[in-house]
Amino acid sequence: MGGVEHSPDIARTLAEVGPRLKELRTRRGVTLSQLSEATGISRSTLSRLESGQRRPSLELLLPLSQAHKVPLDELVGAPEVGDPRVRLKPRHVHGNTVLPLTRQPGPLQTYKMVLPASRSTPDPRTHEGYEWLYVLSGRLRLVLADHDLVLGPGEAAEFDTRLPHWFGSTGEGPVEMLSLFGSQGERMHVRAKPR
Repeated sequence: MGGVEHSPDIARTLAEVGPRLKELRTRRGVTLSQLSEATGISRSTLSRLESGQRRPSLELLLPLSQAHKVPLDELVGAPEVGDPRVRLKPRHVHGNTVLPLTRQPGPLQTYKMVLPASRSTPDPRTHEGYEWLYVLSGRLRLVLADHDLVLGPGEAAEFDTRLPHWFGSTGEGPVEMLSLFGSQGERMHVRAKPR
């Protein structure tokens, strides 16, 4: 009995799973050994899966989806179907994963960002604008003019981007954060303040 014949589109989608898994793992700064420990899948199987020598199966992809906290359809790059939910497409900018949350042009833009552990060497820059940061997970290092701060989950910072600034990981692991940015220096307008 021969194997299942796949259409060219399905074959292409299956061939892209391995590189997508490898890119996701390296972007998160996770080793094959750490992923093996988290999923119960052997290191050699993970390596073969990433290199395309092992075909992806649900038994392999479900634990990987949970470990990476990524929906299964995103792991396999499944074509979108008639789903009413908004699916935002992440962009990769200088090694960071950037997910635009603002859907229309305007003075304030909102992003969810994932900064890898490898982004840990300060390189302060200046530009027009005003930024507000909120840490979701991990530990964010913020170098702002003469200040060198570490922010944890639930902590926020706001600053004028004309000051020399840089933010990234402390090097201990990746950082997930929200960023609100006004390119012309717009600040958030807070309407409800406590007395």
